[in-house]
Amino acid sequence: MKTWHKREASIESIREISQKYAIDTLTASILSRRGITDGEDIMFFLEDDLRFQHNPFLFNAMTDAVERIMQARDEEEKVLVFGDRDVDGVTATTVLVDCLRELGIKVQWRVPGKDDPYGLNENAINEFCEDDGSLIITVDCGISNVNEVAFAVQKGLDVIITDHHTPPETIPDSCIIINPKLADSGYPFSDISGCAVAYKLVTALRYAQSNYYNAESCLFNIEVSNDSSHIVLECAKVKNMIMTARKVWEFDSTEAQSSLQKKVMQAAHFMTNQHLFVWDMKSMQKKIAMLFGSSDAVSALDLREEFSKFVPQLKTKSLGQLKSLSKIIKYTGNAQNEQTNIDGFFYIFVSYLQKLFEKQFPNIKKRDDEDLQLVTLAALADIMPLVNENRIFAKNGLKSINASHIRAGLQELMMSLNMLGKKISSTDLSWTVVPSLNAAGRMGQAEIAAQLFLTNNSDERYKLAQKIIALNQERKELGKIAESYAFQSAEDSLKAHNEKLCLIIDERINRGVSGILAAKLVQVYGVPAITVTFPDGDIAVGSMRSCKDFDVTKFLDQFGTIFINHGGHKLAGGFSFYKKDLEAFKQKAIELSSSIELKAEEATAEEVDAEIPLQYMTPKLLDILDRFEPYGEQNPPLVFMSKRVPVLDARVLGSVEPFHLKLNLNCGANKWSAIFWREAQRLNKEFAIGDNVDILYQISRNTFNGVITPQIILNDLKKSN
Repeated sequence: MKTWHKREASIESIREISQKYAIDTLTASILSRRGITDGEDIMFFLEDDLRFQHNPFLFNAMTDAVERIMQARDEEEKVLVFGDRDVDGVTATTVLVDCLRELGIKVQWRVPGKDDPYGLNENAINEFCEDDGSLIITVDCGISNVNEVAFAVQKGLDVIITDHHTPPETIPDSCIIINPKLADSGYPFSDISGCAVAYKLVTALRYAQSNYYNAESCLFNIEVSNDSSHIVLECAKVKNMIMTARKVWEFDSTEAQSSLQKKVMQAAHFMTNQHLFVWDMKSMQKKIAMLFGSSDAVSALDLREEFSKFVPQLKTKSLGQLKSLSKIIKYTGNAQNEQTNIDGFFYIFVSYLQKLFEKQFPNIKKRDDEDLQLVTLAALADIMPLVNENRIFAKNGLKSINASHIRAGLQELMMSLNMLGKKISSTDLSWTVVPSLNAAGRMGQAEIAAQLFLTNNSDERYKLAQKIIALNQERKELGKIAESYAFQSAEDSLKAHNEKLCLIIDERINRGVSGILAAKLVQVYGVPAITVTFPDGDIAVGSMRSCKDFDVTKFLDQFGTIFINHGGHKLAGGFSFYKKDLEAFKQKAIELSSSIELKAEEATAEEVDAEIPLQYMTPKLLDILDRFEPYGEQNPPLVFMSKRVPVLDARVLGSVEPFHLKLNLNCGANKWSAIFWREAQRLNKEFAIGDNVDILYQISRNTFNGVITPQIILNDLKKSN
């Protein structure tokens, strides 16, 4: 019998969240129970506007990367985008190649073939060099390719690395690196996918085509006390929608004239040689005259006049009112509300620049939607935590998919998978689309998945989609075969590795299923697992999967020079080594296994997000379900509890395997259909028709013949006391 655990949430916390963010108490209680109480964290759950994502120019190296790519365009250089074979790598390749094509850049793309190692390789570099190429951009790889990047630089090539994997102790030199996991990246959120990093580069490249790229602006505001004895001047410098500097000067009538004059000179110097912006120039002219001696001393553009052309209701708003209306300040302001009027001015200025950008490039929304569909797939495939801006990406990706604006390639694949005609969730993508796309790379044909997204021929896309589905079926069969080999020696491996590691080395294992097999071993034995095979005879290729908070990358780092290369992140990694070093690898694995420390698994309990009284069990619960989409890593599906629910009817499902139950539950004004998977044996033993039961459940949509009805999926059930 499962244990049900309803998380604690104080009434005060729920009331505060509900009132501050104008949401219903059920949503507020779920947020509180899940520990989502910080304003910025709440923002990513409640909002989906792309304005809330982080600015790509926060990457310290972003401007350098943009400038180098623009140089390649202007000088008609050949550019190679080199990706990875998995969903993240293929989608990242697609997003960047699409953008470079839009910019008129001569771009080639490449993903690892069947026998290629992970990451950039010398063969690809040589071939590109022979084709007179000059710039390589890696996506979803490169951070561990120290030797390969050095080889490319020696050949006279420039390299830009975009990656999201954990950097090794030594990283490539003489190149531009954009990786949120670098300690000095400048980026505020490290857990985005490789495709999201490529999307950030694309977003910056598109903005670089605007009239406002690299333009330096200064926003200023002057506040004067009622008796005019105290003046405060606040300024903020902005470049590429980032506040690069801010200053505040206070002028008091009791100060010495020399001190006041010095401050005025400092302020004037700070504001020189930039585009100046003010909010409501008419009311500001007198204040300018008081500070600088003349109302004509400062020439500035009135942003209120300009922005009200886009948003007329702002025509009469003061800067103070802007601050109180700002959603971002509502979420990010602290208890002392230390953000000032200039913060509200900055946020509205960024919105103004975005409006100008959209006006200059009216098709940008469609391209952004198409990119975000791929970013969503990558986040789900690479098990990125669905928090922070990953939620913004996935919400927008799912929104455009469900609006039937599905990008080319993805539409043909989803059609072939019979997914069209119903509301698509993150779970649908994770369980259906992602495995199919991943199969192409696992079967050594990642280029098919990339071609699916990059070809302009609709007939070819449909054929490629069919081929990908066939490859996935083949991958499933190979997985079953690999399991039969692996489990023959798994027990002996555990004994040899101190019961802390399962290592399977078998040349019969297909390389394409090595990662899946490692994950299966983890699931069965509850320890980290490694699988090794020999796709070309001379080089061994391995995959490792983690559990119990064990860090894969730190473990693999300890193999040192045994590896040709290795990479990954905390939960999963890959590596290769020469077959001649097999014994050294095996001995090192035994040696390191003794030092493996695994966190003890806590007793499992079903976590309850909210208790729903019968009268509130209505289809409106689907709105709550949608609000917390997308579900995935660090955001599991909502689990509800209801008590004393009458069972109106119950029947066993499955003619061949009668294992499941379908119940009809009386929830007051609403009758709910409920599915209880693999629990048919509990009927008439633990409960019967006519009983009242306490239920633990999730909500879903059941689509049949185009008709959508809400449905309960039971996690557990107990006869009521």
